[in-house]
Amino acid sequence: MKDIAKRVFDTEIESLRFVADSLDDEFNKVVEAILKTTGKLIVIGIGKSGIIGKKIAATLASTGTPSFFLHPGEAFHGDLGMVGTDDMIILISYSGETDEVLKLIPFLEWNKNIIIGITGNPNSTVAKNSHYHLNINIKQEACPLALAPTSSTTAALVMGDALAVALMESRQFQHEDFARFHPGGSLGRKLLIRVKDLMRTDNLPFINEDATFTELLLRMSEGRLGMVIVGDTTHVKGIVTDGDLRRALVRTPDTTMLTVPDMMTKTPVFIEEEEFINQAEVLMLDKRITTVLVGSADKRSISGIYQIYNQ
Repeated sequence: MKDIAKRVFDTEIESLRFVADSLDDEFNKVVEAILKTTGKLIVIGIGKSGIIGKKIAATLASTGTPSFFLHPGEAFHGDLGMVGTDDMIILISYSGETDEVLKLIPFLEWNKNIIIGITGNPNSTVAKNSHYHLNINIKQEACPLALAPTSSTTAALVMGDALAVALMESRQFQHEDFARFHPGGSLGRKLLIRVKDLMRTDNLPFINEDATFTELLLRMSEGRLGMVIVGDTTHVKGIVTDGDLRRALVRTPDTTMLTVPDMMTKTPVFIEEEEFINQAEVLMLDKRITTVLVGSADKRSISGIYQIYNQ
């Protein structure tokens, strides 16, 4: 079975090399045409090509090129109303003779849409009726019967990825741009969400400098942050973490001899609430801490607390 798998990988890799070697200036022209369009890039295909088309459209849309997938069957029964005159169309059909795709060409020509054909046959009907053609002709399918689309769909997929990446680089698409389209992902969270969006502001565990050891313990337990803040919102004198507490007990086992000023860290780390979460986490990793005070370091005022392990 492993030998079969290796054969499939080798066949598809060789097919991709063959397609890559056949790339010409037509690819440059396609990228330039897409960059100039004021409309959307609509991807159309059916069957396995349709599945690949959905992925291509999704990749384009998330990397700065407004795009969506249109099923040719649905298009032929009303969804052509979604196609504007400024939109560009990608038709995917390895044979270039897929009936459901061919039926849409007269409308697209009437609607004056620019057509980009992605096929394995430059002499096919789709290719001949396209303004631009990207050739994904392969030597061999990985399917031993040469029936199931394998190498050919991989080639179409990579051609779509190549377009997306070329367009990204041409538009100088950056991490921040990607994050805007992925607010629910980890990158979006780091680059779009600010500290104020995730900081804790309720029931912050404040204590006075003259609090007893027992009062400190009770307040630390009530706050459930593993720390207490010495002072108030307008002026923070320091913090006592559970780590500070343990170290103090090692030095002075007699709790009656322990005072809050002796235990507290007098220079806690602050971060402004308008900073992005990624800045907070970089700061915390650099300082090797799990908690930062949200507020002004100069005024030593506080509006909340952010803890990395609570997120």
